Amino acid sequence: MPILVLDQLSKSFGALKVADQISFALDEGEALGVIGPNGAGKSTLFNLITGNFLVDSGSIQFDGRDMTRQPPMPRCLAGIGRTFQIPQPFEKLTVFENLLVAASFGSNRTEREVGDRCADILVETGLYSKANQLAGTLGLLQRKRLELARALATDPKLLLLDEIAGGLTEGECQELVETIRAIHRRGVSIIWVEHVLNALTSVVSRLVVLHFGRVIGIGEPAAIMASREVREIYLGIEV
Repeated sequence: MPILVLDQLSKSFGALKVADQISFALDEGEALGVIGPNGAGKSTLFNLITGNFLVDSGSIQFDGRDMTRQPPMPRCLAGIGRTFQIPQPFEKLTVFENLLVAASFGSNRTEREVGDRCADILVETGLYSKANQLAGTLGLLQRKRLELARALATDPKLLLLDEIAGGLTEGECQELVETIRAIHRRGVSIIWVEHVLNALTSVVSRLVVLHFGRVIGIGEPAAIMASREVREIYLGIEV
């Protein structure tokens, strides 16, 4: 059963069309990858799903509810969580305090539940030893992990990952992939935008290809990457 249904989403900024009739559905518990060259509309897609941008036309159904015109906060409370390509922690708060803020304002948990859940997330994301460290002192991998942890603190049913593996070493990337796999195994639906394709395809069961704001392909990773059109779009990018 689909948890998310996007139907003919379109968005323009003046004469620039950044989303052009995007349609696809995500099943509950599914992990879906989104690929495309820079400027393809991938981050725009996330902004439409989260309500940071409102669609010009089309509809968004999430968990059986029409979210098309809802602002970001109701979508977050309904269960849509996201990370950002560039981590955006509260740098003068500790790692644990960052999670408490996210959980307090972005979930429907009680004050007591928030603390217990945040402690669990610190363990799940490998940040337990950094709990009392200021977020602004973290290295890139730990900042990426904190970005993921803050999204998890909102208790999402759907987790949107925006190039979370970018800039990591191969070993760091593998560590992060194992964490994402564990999150997926416990039933969280995932849409993952990523250029690190070996990481992406080790988790997702389908790929969506965007180009100039349009969906030009959707299917199993092997079939999508064998497509001549997709290869042409990725010319010059390691596949």
